[in-house]
Amino acid sequence: MIPPSKTILIVDDEPLTREGIRKTLEAWSIGRYHILSSSNGTEALEVLNTRPVHLLITDIRMPEISGLQVVEDSRNTGHKPVVIVISGHPDFQYAQTAIQLGVVNYLLKPIKKSKLLEAVEQALQIEEERGRVETMEKMVDSRLMQAKTVSMNYSPPVRQAVLYVEEHLQEPLGMSEVAGHIHLNPSYFSALFKEQTGFTFSEYVTRSRIQKAKELLLQTRLTIADISEQVGYQTSKYFIKLFKDYEGISPNQYRKQANENEENMETQN
Repeated sequence: MIPPSKTILIVDDEPLTREGIRKTLEAWSIGRYHILSSSNGTEALEVLNTRPVHLLITDIRMPEISGLQVVEDSRNTGHKPVVIVISGHPDFQYAQTAIQLGVVNYLLKPIKKSKLLEAVEQALQIEEERGRVETMEKMVDSRLMQAKTVSMNYSPPVRQAVLYVEEHLQEPLGMSEVAGHIHLNPSYFSALFKEQTGFTFSEYVTRSRIQKAKELLLQTRLTIADISEQVGYQTSKYFIKLFKDYEGISPNQYRKQANENEENMETQN
């Protein structure tokens, strides 16, 4: 059996409610999720600060630390959970604050099992989609994408240079060579390129190569050496160093993390 990879935390100071939700979710989960429970906000924050929690289900009114405070503090943990809040009293102000904190559902006690399970399944779908978005954000160089998005506003020589870079990533790309290709003085071209794109020519080329490498790491089974060559680096050692400088991890670690995230999502479906 595949061990559960995601955690649901239930927080309620009423033992009957807390245990009722826990038993309902354990029966529904059939081992697919870790189901944890806390009797107060302090315990909940200890859990949230020591392990990733993917779905937080919390009562609003609790002694000392309220459920809304738990939700707010959970935003400072390494993994931000999706949140369902529960309450024994309809309260517009509480509900409004919950919405502002990004809570995905608000359930009133007593909670029907069908309503609880429907809310949990919806919340986990939202959490999964957030995970996909986070993975995409890690894959995409947002500054580079922004520069490419507005490339139609660049002057014709800079547009030509950008297109030339995209079409020749596998080849040596010196600034003087590209400046010569578009018939500009190298010094003038360098200043013009930086002014319009926000990057030096060298940084733009490096970012473009790293971006292409990330796509190849995720979409192919090419070796690191082959990917290095495909993005214009003669030695994989130099490519790995640059990749680490920009991404904080090696190409192999990047590929491994992305594959693990994908497997976790497939396990939940």
